[in-house]
Amino acid sequence: MEPAGRKDKPKLNSTPTRDRARHKSAQQLLKQRQRAEIYALNKMMTELEQQQFEAFCKQMQSQGE
Repeated sequence: MEPAGRKDKPKLNSTPTRDRARHKSAQQLLKQRQRAEIYALNKMMTELEQQQFEAFCKQMQSQGE
């Protein structure tokens, strides 16, 4: 006879493992997408900064003449 508080439950190891694998895969995809967005934003900001610097240089040249 088994103790009253203990019940045998069928173990479904495959489902939690699949869920964890799916979650990990989704997290990796999210990281990749975020990284791509960060690189794209960084590129845009670098280009904008370069344009502003060039405009500043032109302004300083015209003031000096």
